[in-house]
Amino acid sequence: MDENFKLVRSYQYSAEAQIFCGKLESEGVEVYLRDMNTVDSNPIWSNAVGGVKLFVKSQDFEKANKILSDISQFSFNENNELIKCLSCGAEEIEMVTSIKDTKTLLAFVFSLLFVLMPFYSKHRYKCNICKVEFD
Repeated sequence: MDENFKLVRSYQYSAEAQIFCGKLESEGVEVYLRDMNTVDSNPIWSNAVGGVKLFVKSQDFEKANKILSDISQFSFNENNELIKCLSCGAEEIEMVTSIKDTKTLLAFVFSLLFVLMPFYSKHRYKCNICKVEFD
């Protein structure tokens, strides 16, 4: 039985890929994840292998793209509403890791020196329109 699979998306982390995999499977789309174990064994290799790749059967490619494109890539608040920028009012807000305070900077440098995953990071919201960061 020869079935062709097509790449739909790739993700930096396996947890992220598994969330979207679950969404597609709940909609009846058969999914195949590749390079998940490689990325899980060492997350630094994610960029080298192109991330965790999410494949679907060729006949389900359009359906999978439609399902994934309906999912917002921007951040929501606790009321399930898109977060608005405090400066320009845009709703294109993403959560980012920020290294703007001393504690985060020291944790980042320490993790680089000892080749560890960062044990502390500060997350903030960043507007894609005006580039303002806020808590």
